[in-house]
Amino acid sequence: MFALIAVLMAVDTVIDYRQNGSIVSQTFEILVFAAALAAIGIEARQLSSERSHSERLGRELSQTRADAQRFSREAQDALKGLGVAIDSQFDKWGLTPAERDIALLQLKGLRHKEIAELRKTSERTVRQQALSVYRKAGLSGRTDLAAFFLEDLLLPAPGVRHPADNPPADVG
Repeated sequence: MFALIAVLMAVDTVIDYRQNGSIVSQTFEILVFAAALAAIGIEARQLSSERSHSERLGRELSQTRADAQRFSREAQDALKGLGVAIDSQFDKWGLTPAERDIALLQLKGLRHKEIAELRKTSERTVRQQALSVYRKAGLSGRTDLAAFFLEDLLLPAPGVRHPADNPPADVG
């Protein structure tokens, strides 16, 4: 826009000069022409700055996407490792395939009724299989089952020590 104004003012100034226009009119037109050129310079600097900012944001976006993909791969690897560890523990406990299903679904947070609906069995059967899981694992219930697998995954709150870090003192 300012470029068009500058061109038109330059043309008008040349025409006025050739027609012996007044010096005041020519001076005014030259000032408008100069202002239009200054505005073009300011716009060019702003455009350059915005382009630079846009390029920087593009690089940051690319880096963020790469970081997200890396995190996703690492999380998938960790989940696979956790799955292998859970399967290994289920093997040590000697769980049947049905008991494994029950234990996994409980670890995912499903209730007995939801598990029964999902597995198309009775809630009573799910309860019996869950009790069998707890007995074979030496656990007292669903909370202990979850804690068994989650205890070492979660970092303690600041200032809270893990019980294993404080072995009981000899009393004697």
